[in-house]
Amino acid sequence: MKEKLQSIYTRLFDSFGPQHWWPGETPFEIAVGAVLTQNTNWGNVEKAIINLKEANALCPVAMDRMSEPRLAELIRPSGYYNVKAVRLKALISFLMRNYQGNIERMKNGDAQTLREKLLGINGIGQETADSILLYAVGKPVFVIDAYTKRMLSRHGILSEDSAYEDFQRLFHTHMGPDTELYNEYHALIVRTGKIFCRPNNPLCDSCPLSENGKAIN
Repeated sequence: MKEKLQSIYTRLFDSFGPQHWWPGETPFEIAVGAVLTQNTNWGNVEKAIINLKEANALCPVAMDRMSEPRLAELIRPSGYYNVKAVRLKALISFLMRNYQGNIERMKNGDAQTLREKLLGINGIGQETADSILLYAVGKPVFVIDAYTKRMLSRHGILSEDSAYEDFQRLFHTHMGPDTELYNEYHALIVRTGKIFCRPNNPLCDSCPLSENGKAIN
């Protein structure tokens, strides 16, 4: 399995090169983006981030002081803005209460303990928590999303309806722990999923992972 996962990574990297992901100027911006990207595309998240920056609100203290309706209005482009405002407020409250608003202080913590704390925040599920841990905090935690499940299932590695933990365990067991590798690997999977491994009408013939339209073995 290690060889297969390594082969997938190598072929994707050779095809696409480094992805320089996750987009964000600071760890805090990345964490905010991880919440905003729930149930929407990144283009909408970027619009919301721009709104926050223009309002000088993309910092924990400003968001903590801001009213929930005002925050919701700023992040409106990301969709489900009222729900996401509540979730952002919960995340900010967590950071202010435990880390004086400085997400970089989380880097000193144990990954599993931090994950459990993040999962205790309203609206923070496994994918969002792991995105924050990997991309904002720099912990070796592999992010599993719909792209990952779809791609691996189509290559016969795991059933698409397997548990999040089962997919994550594959990478943690055979590829890690390696923060930089996890970062690049997940970004490459997302790139592949958007271009080739689509839910409907996948472009298997031209996918870097295909051999004459067949999944690699």
